[in-house]
Amino acid sequence: MNKKTVRDIDLRGKRVLMRVDFNVPLKNGVIQDDIRMRAALPTINYVLDQKPKYLVLMSHLGDPKKDAQKAKEKAGKDGKPFDEAKYIEGKHKMKPVVEHLSELLHRPVVLAPAAIGPDAKAIVDSLKEGEVLMLENTRFHKAETSKDAADRESMAKELASYGDVYVNDAFGTAHRPHASTETVARFLPAVAGFLMEKELDYLGKAIENPAKPYVAVLGGAKISGKIDVLQNLVGKVDALLIGGGMMFTFYKAQGMEIGKSLLEEDKIELAKKILVEAKANNVRLLLPVDVLVADKFDNAAATKVVMVNAIPADWAGVDIGPETTRIFAEEIKKAKTVVWNGPMGVFEMSNFAKGTTAIAHAMADATKAGAVTIVGGGDSASAIAQAGLDKQVSHVSTGGGASLEFLEGKVLPGVAALNDKA
Repeated sequence: MNKKTVRDIDLRGKRVLMRVDFNVPLKNGVIQDDIRMRAALPTINYVLDQKPKYLVLMSHLGDPKKDAQKAKEKAGKDGKPFDEAKYIEGKHKMKPVVEHLSELLHRPVVLAPAAIGPDAKAIVDSLKEGEVLMLENTRFHKAETSKDAADRESMAKELASYGDVYVNDAFGTAHRPHASTETVARFLPAVAGFLMEKELDYLGKAIENPAKPYVAVLGGAKISGKIDVLQNLVGKVDALLIGGGMMFTFYKAQGMEIGKSLLEEDKIELAKKILVEAKANNVRLLLPVDVLVADKFDNAAATKVVMVNAIPADWAGVDIGPETTRIFAEEIKKAKTVVWNGPMGVFEMSNFAKGTTAIAHAMADATKAGAVTIVGGGDSASAIAQAGLDKQVSHVSTGGGASLEFLEGKVLPGVAALNDKA
């Protein structure tokens, strides 16, 4: 990683502005998973140990307008009244995040009523030596995500006025050119936090200098979400293991019956092309040999294991089968570098989660055998946490979309904006 970090800059007596990714799931105002918050603690504690003048934290929490619109439409269909202000209060205000952060840091954290504006500025100006402030949800301001560069710049300049130094530890939002993630870095000395450094280090090695054999495990519902990853990795890995809903489009590309399984009709030609590219690059592209099928999309559905060339016309594939699980696990255990992104089946339903859980165990076993194992955020991160194995792999990414774009070989705006090392 050729970017400066918090180790490379003097923070003593400085006003520190830090972007974190505290976009955590909330239910009735209660945090359901604080892994992203805990991941930022090493940087926060390091900054505070350097005796800065004060620390101002900023994050988004969901997408208030977009989420409220979806909830409103659903309420309308259900014939229920919808209170947008109450919905946003319970889902997008930073208060529960601030309360939990105070517990994690064992010190009070002040909450600003907004991210920018006179009220926010007044609270920042009133901060005492060593205090910690959390700004309200940055996405309450349209300029944060505006496509108009001038709007983002206006907000970024206000944010920059709060600090002498900008620290970005929000890898999960590094793929977004937002005011608080990318634009603000133009107005202050800008460095990476430890989480950002760790993410770039692990993912960077997987792309640029992986120990061999190098195995990628890709799953999830659709090829469309993984096109660029597939095409970027097919020239780098030794083996590509494909599960999840996307496998059925590959089978259809080979003229096989897939029943009522998920299919992306418009991606059949692309699947054919990837199969050809894998062969041309001497990459072993492994598709499941057996599959768990269900007679309906329900956890209580009737299920059976069939070979992939025997999927009944009125059943749907919902998970990889036991023989596939064995084959995939053996491949993973032989590897020196493994990247996993995407579940093997409908893992949200317990009866369709065995394949995904088995991959999580194989990743842990490979780690014990000395492999570098990387779980690429999103559903895969949730799956390995559910299996209780998230501490038994080399790295679990906190950024689903960001890790995908990095594996695609794309430049992340929030990273590019940070200061380079000399």
